[in-house]
Amino acid sequence: MASDAGGQLAESYERAGEAVQAGDRDRYLADLFVPEAFRRHLFALHAFNGEIAKVRDVVSDAMLGEIRLQWWRDAIANGAVGGHPIATALNATIARFHLPKEAFGRMIDARLFDLYDDPMPSLNDLEGYAGDTASALIQLAAIVLADGQDPGTAGAAGHAGVAYAITGLMRALPVHSRRGQLFLPVAMIATRGLDTRTLFAGKATPELKTLLADLRTIARQHLTEAEREIADLVPQVKAAFLPLAFVRPYLDRMDRDDYEPFAGVEISPWRRQWLLWRAARKL
Repeated sequence: MASDAGGQLAESYERAGEAVQAGDRDRYLADLFVPEAFRRHLFALHAFNGEIAKVRDVVSDAMLGEIRLQWWRDAIANGAVGGHPIATALNATIARFHLPKEAFGRMIDARLFDLYDDPMPSLNDLEGYAGDTASALIQLAAIVLADGQDPGTAGAAGHAGVAYAITGLMRALPVHSRRGQLFLPVAMIATRGLDTRTLFAGKATPELKTLLADLRTIARQHLTEAEREIADLVPQVKAAFLPLAFVRPYLDRMDRDDYEPFAGVEISPWRRQWLLWRAARKL
């Protein structure tokens, strides 16, 4: 029986890795550079993140999305294994490293915003959303890499997650605008005089480009502060921050004169691997 349970758990971790590879390529590539003993646990964290991040895309209405998110709350609270492979792998990782369940609860609560078309009120709200999602994910990965001990990364993870999330939300602008979803802070929209009707129509107005430039400046500020704090961390824990290797290149692409906000921003597969290889060499 024990061997059967071990085999099922191994399969659950394998399924988690496959889910990250299919749905979150940047984080999957970064996970390949962490020590092998911890890799499957980061797969579990990142697969869970993918599951709650895609809820809006896989349900027909917001109430069904809330039900799905509640299922994840219950699955984590109960620590149950078996049935859902990603939940099984995640709960095993939570137990192995004594990860704080309240952090997962905040991640799930933050994703309620994704289900509706309510606008993001302010920059502080956007940074708070990023903190409860991307920053929390980095902090949990750092705890895993510190073998369940306090990695001393709260500040670095906070800044890193905001930089990563803001960059990702700008890259996702084409998707969000098509479905009438507004992650750009309303206060910044008002300051720049952006007409949201042009945004949802997919028109790259001067006002939109100026607002996005403002957000890139904010993302770079958080990135710089994160890099300053990461420099003092032990190499093994630094691996939790490897996905940051993509942030500056994405921002640089968006700074170019030929940047089209509704065309999407990508980095070629070979360049992504090279960026990670170079970042991993510096650990």
